[in-house]
This record gives sequence, C-alpha cells and structure tokens, in this order.
Amino acid sequence: MTISRRSPALALLTDVVMVVVFAAIGRATHDGDVLGPFGAGLATTAWPFVAALLAGWLVARAWRRPTSVVRSGLPVWVVTVVLGMLLRTLSGQGVAVAFVIVATVTLALLLLGWRGVARLVARR
Repeated sequence: MTISRRSPALALLTDVVMVVVFAAIGRATHDGDVLGPFGAGLATTAWPFVAALLAGWLVARAWRRPTSVVRSGLPVWVVTVVLGMLLRTLSGQGVAVAFVIVATVTLALLLLGWRGVARLVARR
C-alpha cells in the first residue's frame, strides 16, 4: 500500500499510529501499566506527542506533500519532539536527558522512516 499525495488523511493517521507506537514501546519498556503498554497510561504518555504532531502538521502544511521526508517529515518530526517535550513538562511528566535523546531518535525513525519507505515504494 502506498500513500499518495492525494491521501493526507491516511498519512496523518500513519503519523498518529507511529506516535502511539512510540508511546506504547516506552510504556512496555518501563512496564508502568498493569494492563501493559496499551493500558490507561498509554493516553497519558501519548497525548503530548499527538498534540504536538498535529501542530507540526499545521506548521509544515503537511497535507500538501504528506510523504515528503524533507518538506513535511522533518518539520513534523522537529515540532513533535520539541513541543511534545514542552507539553510533557507542563503536564508534570518527566523529561530526562536520556528520554529526550531516545524520543528524538525513535520519532525520527518512525516519522521519517515510513515516509522514506512510502517514497521508495511509490517510485517502483
């Protein structure tokens, strides 16, 4: 399945899923939830980054070129990390340096990675 320029809704949904996957991996790694990574704590962990992702889409106008790694992916990723960390801090959640590094790298792989794969598949 490829995500074309004409399906920004699918691209946005993919980004949201990637952010939730990021939060679920973090929850599973730290096992902070009785129900595992998909328990009630997932929403608490994910919301700052999902909100930041939506802001990133607005800043980048990502609906114009949803699969572009440079024009959409990079600004969406940067806003998601920076604003996500700020919202996380404002909501009283921890923001250790190691977490910032891991989140930055993981979100880059997820948010930029699917776009790169989509572009490669579309070229074939």
